[in-house]
Amino acid sequence: MSRIALLAVLIYFIILTGVGTLNGTVLSLALPLVVYLLAGLWRGPEKLDLSAERILSSERVKPGEKVTVSLTVTNHGGALGEILIHDPLPVFLEVVEGSNDRLVRLPAHGSISWSYTLQGRRGFHLFHKLEVNAEDGFGLVVKRKSLPTSGQLVVLPPVARIRRIAIRPRQTRVYSGLIPAHQGGAGIEFFGLREYQAGDSPHHINWRASARQGNALFSNEYEQERVADVGIVLDGRSEVNYLKGNLSLFEDSVIAAMSVASALLSESNRVGLLIYGDRARWTSPGYGKRQRERILQSLAMARTGESQNFRSLFIPHRMFPANSQIIIISPLHADDLPVIAQLKVSGYQVMVISPDPVSFEASRLEDRKSLKLSARIARLEREIMLRRLRGFGIQVVNWNTSTPFEQAARTSLSRPVTFLRAMQSGRGGRG
Repeated sequence: MSRIALLAVLIYFIILTGVGTLNGTVLSLALPLVVYLLAGLWRGPEKLDLSAERILSSERVKPGEKVTVSLTVTNHGGALGEILIHDPLPVFLEVVEGSNDRLVRLPAHGSISWSYTLQGRRGFHLFHKLEVNAEDGFGLVVKRKSLPTSGQLVVLPPVARIRRIAIRPRQTRVYSGLIPAHQGGAGIEFFGLREYQAGDSPHHINWRASARQGNALFSNEYEQERVADVGIVLDGRSEVNYLKGNLSLFEDSVIAAMSVASALLSESNRVGLLIYGDRARWTSPGYGKRQRERILQSLAMARTGESQNFRSLFIPHRMFPANSQIIIISPLHADDLPVIAQLKVSGYQVMVISPDPVSFEASRLEDRKSLKLSARIARLEREIMLRRLRGFGIQVVNWNTSTPFEQAARTSLSRPVTFLRAMQSGRGGRG
């Protein structure tokens, strides 16, 4: 019930009591309340005829960077004695300097401007409105209004600088790049020998092999290097990303996805992104800086969801033909192994980059013997799971997130991993 209604009921009750008892003293008690009510109605705020404007110093920033928000509220009506202006902030943004509230007086056709500074976490944040509360000096008459404003802030995921991601897909595209194509031609690495043909460079003649064959000349053949199709699958399932105490590995996974995509696009590969959370969210494959920007924006808006497993994971062949490279970034669950193995059987070259949830959670546990033993058991179970994946010929990077991703990538991803090394559980694919 509003204050005016409550006061009116109280006045009515006092007057009714005074008339019923024919007691003038009781009736006189209502007089100051009536004066108070009339004064509040007389001094109450008029119609709120306001408009607002918002200006952001930047609409694209990195996590931790500060953004200045400048606000201007203009009064197009009569004077307003006292109004409270509140700028509601999107989730994951916080004020670091100044205030997003203002208690001011606005003269007729006047305006007020102020600014404050905020920063926040990765995400796509929209500003929709300002909330205005106006009331009289007695607090009886309160009027509220939402002033529509426009503004958006994209906090981009950080990108670890990685020189190279060494991948070996079974099939490449026709364009020149840096991926060995398993075919002879122009290149750097030695591929084999063939008979000398007219037009071959004399520098490519293998004189030792030619001398052993008598009259025939043989030329060195080098392995062609081309670009490849790469699909990045970011696991956004809440089940595997959230740990006890509401700790999350998802931000680390986003960093890894953006860093891998950036490195592969810089080598002219065709890269696409699938964010697998509550549903599959595709960023169709593409090349170059424009594709990097598309992936950057998709990852800025990435959220976890409630999908329970990878059983419904589907890689469209029109986007990624068989024999191309698939990179899965996931903390992993034991139930995921059959689906990942099926991708390998389907002809894809599969790499798994797995932020280690055991090390992540163990580093935050109390120093107790029972907890250490539990962590050791969980670590052994995870190692068995990763060995099974490597047994399928899948390259696995077990990334301890306490180590920066660029360091883990330099150790585990900058050199090609052969099938034999991928099967070795002790050395291959450790992050």
